[in-house]
Amino acid sequence: MAHPRIYGLIGYPIKHSLSPQMHNTAFKSLKINAEYRLFEVKPQELEDFLNNLDKNGIYGLNVTIPYKEKVLDFVILEPESFYLKQIKAVNTIVKEDKAWKGLNTDIPGFSKHLKENFNPEGKRAAILGAGGASRAVCYVLAESKAKEIVIFDIDKDKTKAVVEMIEDLFPGFNILAAPNIEDLDIINKELLVNATPIGLKESDPCLVKEEMLHKNLFVYDLIYNPAETKLLRLARKKGAKVSNGLGMLLYQGALSFKHFTEKEPPIEIMRQALKTRSG
Repeated sequence: MAHPRIYGLIGYPIKHSLSPQMHNTAFKSLKINAEYRLFEVKPQELEDFLNNLDKNGIYGLNVTIPYKEKVLDFVILEPESFYLKQIKAVNTIVKEDKAWKGLNTDIPGFSKHLKENFNPEGKRAAILGAGGASRAVCYVLAESKAKEIVIFDIDKDKTKAVVEMIEDLFPGFNILAAPNIEDLDIINKELLVNATPIGLKESDPCLVKEEMLHKNLFVYDLIYNPAETKLLRLARKKGAKVSNGLGMLLYQGALSFKHFTEKEPPIEIMRQALKTRSG
């Protein structure tokens, strides 16, 4: 039997990821000779890892924290994907001919799942984090004609870069940088998105105080494992509607699968695999 084609997820840390369960179940259901693995690569090892993809039989990767912006130097962006040059965040790379193509399936994945639960048009949003995932979130909200985005990150340069990106792509759109979490003014927002990795560990603090939350707020945490972070638990207690990022994982994963295999993803099988694994 021929060696399986290798796909996977690169990031650091990534032991919490449910992507292998989702993709390997899909490969099996379509009888594709392929395997999806986790590649937990330290920052100092990244360049060497990417330079040896061909040697290691890797045909495609999903990319997560902290490398969504760092892999840009390694990939080719199609001319029609001009917005990726501004967003500067790639979460999928796939071998095409002799080159590595960079894509962002986070954008349509987040958009599809958010809109199943919440209509952002005309709404005011507060965003925690200004990394690669946040860039995708802000793009979706601006494109969906949200009324306002206020964003906070401890790294002020990253926050400024996201604000400038949205202003360039959507002239006149109202996006502001908050100097601290209190200035997000969550009490007067309809949407709160956590696009930081804070909440992955049980020891992580909740970034938001209880009095900031309210029952007319939709709280979306991109984290999906644990299924309920401290933020979501607190928001639910306050009567807010909540969602974790499992649906986004499914939809972006299905799109990545299609790019990897050029086959239609068995989305319901992938959904069931995630449900079974996430409990």
